[in-house]
Amino acid sequence: MSALQLERAGGATRSDNVYERLREAIVTGLARPNERLIEAELADRLQVSRTPIRESLQRLAAEGLVVTRRRGWVVLEHSSAEIREIYEARAALEGYCARLAAERATDAQLKEIASFHRGDPKRILKSSRLHLVEVNDRFHDAIIAAAQNERLAEMIRRNRAYYFNFRIAQLYSDEEAKTSIAGHKAIVLALLHRDPNRAEREMRAHIDLALTVILAKLR
Repeated sequence: MSALQLERAGGATRSDNVYERLREAIVTGLARPNERLIEAELADRLQVSRTPIRESLQRLAAEGLVVTRRRGWVVLEHSSAEIREIYEARAALEGYCARLAAERATDAQLKEIASFHRGDPKRILKSSRLHLVEVNDRFHDAIIAAAQNERLAEMIRRNRAYYFNFRIAQLYSDEEAKTSIAGHKAIVLALLHRDPNRAEREMRAHIDLALTVILAKLR
């Protein structure tokens, strides 16, 4: 590999790293909605030039996570209407994903999916909300993997990467968390019975319920 190729490879790696760090800060709420993202300050904080910062912000803008405002960048705050559209898309995409998982998942994959909620559900309810968020993400990721469609998986991942998913989930009441876990169990039963219609229906209902909770807490 030539020196020029090495430089380009290093630049790509640096840009990807900056992108992932900024994206994580936005998705987890560390960078708040409407917060200004100043290229020079970010470059200084992350110890990089402004080029990977600018490239990363452009990628984040393409994903709908930041927008330009007054010749600068800010973290996008989504309206209730935009959040509804995002969740309607999620219901369609993840619903179909659950359908495919019911048809295509290996026995080992179904066993893994079922393992997330085996045992006493009170164990999860008594844990931190952060743990509940992590379990929820791993559960959905396992179903996405079991659908065996990488294009669909990428579309779903992009549609889940929003700050309100992380922030609102941490505000779930015990009753709301219990209902969410019950939704997971209903999806698991449909998958174990390899019932694609039921799996899609239960996944859609689960995501529709999450939308209802989010909209109620954003009021």
